[in-house]
Amino acid sequence: MSFYSVYAPDPPPLQDFCVAVNDTDFHVTINGNFCKNPNKVTSADFLFQGYNEPGDTNNRFGTAPVMTNVFRFPALNTLGISLGRVDFAPGGVNPLHFHPRASEMVTVLQGTLFAGFISGNLPGDINRLYSSVLHEGDIFVIPQSLIHFQINIGKKPAVANSAFGSQNPGRVDVNRAVFGSIPLIPDDVLTGTFQVNETIIEALRAQFMSYDD
Repeated sequence: MSFYSVYAPDPPPLQDFCVAVNDTDFHVTINGNFCKNPNKVTSADFLFQGYNEPGDTNNRFGTAPVMTNVFRFPALNTLGISLGRVDFAPGGVNPLHFHPRASEMVTVLQGTLFAGFISGNLPGDINRLYSSVLHEGDIFVIPQSLIHFQINIGKKPAVANSAFGSQNPGRVDVNRAVFGSIPLIPDDVLTGTFQVNETIIEALRAQFMSYDD
């Protein structure tokens, strides 16, 4: 007699959460999106234009990250891929953030960037920074869900292209998530976490509770 063990993990989520409902009146979606009738799909559905247009870097960070994901390019639904373009002013920084649903491959198209990511807890409870200076044509890989950044260390504008292994990789900005959540994280949690007083916490909240740029 032989025994076989089969293991099939759930697919990675393509949205932050999905509250289950037991109601047949609710519609079924694929990867969180309704699907267009295939008889009405045309070649134009598979074309996206304007990716070459630079973003507006006139903001506090000096960067303009623009995602070309399933929300901007519906043809990506169920394909598990997407792209992002980031324009950098001199000194511009793509601040600490992570993508919960995809690894990322950054290619520098113009300029010089310093890029890095921080590992999870390695043996010895170490969070190690892996980083590199990137020139035109260089590629840097960032594993899924790890905190990372890029900064333009050149004297001219820079442009980077990011390829993702998800139609909707998501993005969580660490600064805004920690200091600008709704509702706010309680003061005693933040003062205990960062080992600083409430004055410093309030000063950081004033920067990141809300901003449009």
